Amino acid sequence: MQQYIIHPLVVGINETDQGVMTYLRDYGKRIYLPIYVFYLSGGDKNILVDTGLEQFVIPDGAEEQCGFKILEFEDALATLNMTPEDIDIILHTHLHNDHCENDYLCTKAEVYVQKTEYEFMQDPHPVDHRYYPDVLDENEIVEVDGDANILDGIDVIFSPGHSVGGQSVAVNTAGGRAIITGFCCNDKNFPSTGPAIAPGVHIDLTEAYDSIQKIKNMADILIPLHDLSIGKMKTIP
Repeated sequence: MQQYIIHPLVVGINETDQGVMTYLRDYGKRIYLPIYVFYLSGGDKNILVDTGLEQFVIPDGAEEQCGFKILEFEDALATLNMTPEDIDIILHTHLHNDHCENDYLCTKAEVYVQKTEYEFMQDPHPVDHRYYPDVLDENEIVEVDGDANILDGIDVIFSPGHSVGGQSVAVNTAGGRAIITGFCCNDKNFPSTGPAIAPGVHIDLTEAYDSIQKIKNMADILIPLHDLSIGKMKTIP
């Protein structure tokens, strides 16, 4: 099976409350929330997981406090000697705006999303305001219905709850099966003992809880979608 290396790229960062990540825990604790793009190297395609926000966001002093560089989307790709036009495939964990707004720059990419997520994006419920239907070009969309193999060594795993159609991305690596979560979470969602903690933001709490337990148990290498420590890693593994 094809092996890949995952390259985390930090393309923005917000300040928020830890309770946004962990349901009923740590409200009032302020945290940095990095926005990641993940590049998967090793195959014959240039593959991204998510593309981040179009508007570059970085609070004063964030780089110094976090210990890593935060770059605009095109500048982040340039560190890997690539441009957006080089990208062949985008795999979206979900379609909240902070995960997909730079798709338009990747003019040659096929964009893989869950069918339920894409349908919800076209007519989102008012309770979830982070969808912008005009962000994606329907001619570039490849709809996925549930768990699916995308390429040799890369699978998506249906992970609803945080959003209606989240999908985690499982990547075969030299260190085992690495999974980028299809829902927003950080290291605090995965305590050393006991069950994982459901995302603090969700459209269906029971599905969110079940999805995070499933992904925790499937992964050899777990990559929480907004964990601060990931930004300090050049490559995974």
